Parts: sequence; structure tokens; C-alpha cells
Amino acid sequence: MNGKIAFCKVSISPIRSENKDQAEIVSQLLFGELFTIDSDENNWTKITTFFDGYSGWIDTKHLLIVTEKEAKKWLAEQILTFEITSTLKTNWGDQTIVRGSYISGESSDFKIGNHAFSINRPVKTSIPESIYETAQTYLNTPYLWGGKSPFGIDCSGFSQLIYRFHDINIPRDASQQVELGRLIDIEDVQDGDLAFFHNANGKIIHVGILDGKGQIIHASGCVRIDQLTNEGIIHSENQNLTHNLNCIKRY
Repeated sequence: MNGKIAFCKVSISPIRSENKDQAEIVSQLLFGELFTIDSDENNWTKITTFFDGYSGWIDTKHLLIVTEKEAKKWLAEQILTFEITSTLKTNWGDQTIVRGSYISGESSDFKIGNHAFSINRPVKTSIPESIYETAQTYLNTPYLWGGKSPFGIDCSGFSQLIYRFHDINIPRDASQQVELGRLIDIEDVQDGDLAFFHNANGKIIHVGILDGKGQIIHASGCVRIDQLTNEGIIHSENQNLTHNLNCIKRY
């Protein structure tokens, strides 16, 4: 770990492409997530996330600094909360956090560095064994470019977060995710395999999670279930081909 380290203190912090409120949201941080600080400018902080090396700008008011020792301790004890929402007691008052946030796996009362927190109701940590079943808990979540929460998520944020619940760390963007894993024939798909889709220029633009039985769950308008064929995704309602299949990967 080099440079200053911090964690996200708010429920959801947008990561933006530039240091201004009007800039594109490229991803999100959820409470408790660690990152390194690259630079500061005009109340904005450029950061790089720990788990996927994703960089961008966040509001400086959304972070709290920790030492390297404190960060290592937090990494050792943190888990992902699986409750849709939980109420977190903080030094600045009660705060709602969402599924996918980082909390302590050791106690409902915990510290990140010198900052004390408490979950004031039991936290559900039982995650389905099936990756596809975990993905189904996000059904009907609206699509949000750069989103990573149960209130707005994009296709690659969806696949990354679902995999993270199953202790598999993959990159943030579909174009990065497709570079990893093992190629799988469509006849041999299993629960949790990822299918990738390209545009007319061959660029990877979409990703979804397979059930191994011909269905795909993906974020398109909202998190929904459709059919996968050799051609691509067939919309379950109008039977149109919506995405052209590029490949299937297993991790």
C-alpha cells in the first residue's frame, strides 16, 4: 500500500470521470470500501479502488483517512452486507447503507480506524450458494450507468458485485471482465457463467449472468431475465434479438 488510504463514509459515493458535479458517473463506492488517494483538487479527490484498481474523482467530503495498519485490519475483518438496507449508527448520526456495503464480520459494533460504527439491527449474511440465485435478488433494479446498488446498477457493476458476494474479484467494466476467465461453449454453460455481447464494431458493450439452463439475468432497462441463444439475448416479451453474443466465460 503506497500513499494515503481512505474509506467511503457515505452510503453511496459517485465516482466521476472528472472533478466536477456535471461529470459522468463511471462507478460508485459503497460504505466501507477502501481506496488510495491519488490527488486532491478543489474539494475533489482522485482515487483508485483497492479491489479493482478503478480510478476517478469523488467528493472529498465522502471519505475518511485511515493508516495502512488500520486499512489492513479492516480488510481482514470486513464482509459484504446482504440486507437491502441496514441502519448504521455513526458519530454523525444514523445512516442507511445498502446491500454490498462493507461491514465487520466480527461484531455489530466495529471500528474503521478510529471511527466507531454499529449496526442497530441484525444483518443477514446468508448468501445463496448459486451465483444465479444471488443475482435474482436484484431483479427489477433500475439500470443506472455507473451504478452498483440495489437502487440503480449497470450491467458490469451487476456482474462484478454478484461475483464479489461469492468471493470472486473481477474488474469493473465488461471490456475488462471479458479478458479474464476460460472460454465456454454455449452447450456447456453452468450456473454463474458470464456471457458477453458486442456491437456492430465488435466492441464488448454488455454482460450478463447465466443460469446454465438457457436463461440470462442482466441489467438492461432494469435487471431482468431473458433467453440466451447462439445469436444472443432474446427478449422474453417481444422475442426480439437485443444483444449479439460474443463469448461465454467461466471464472
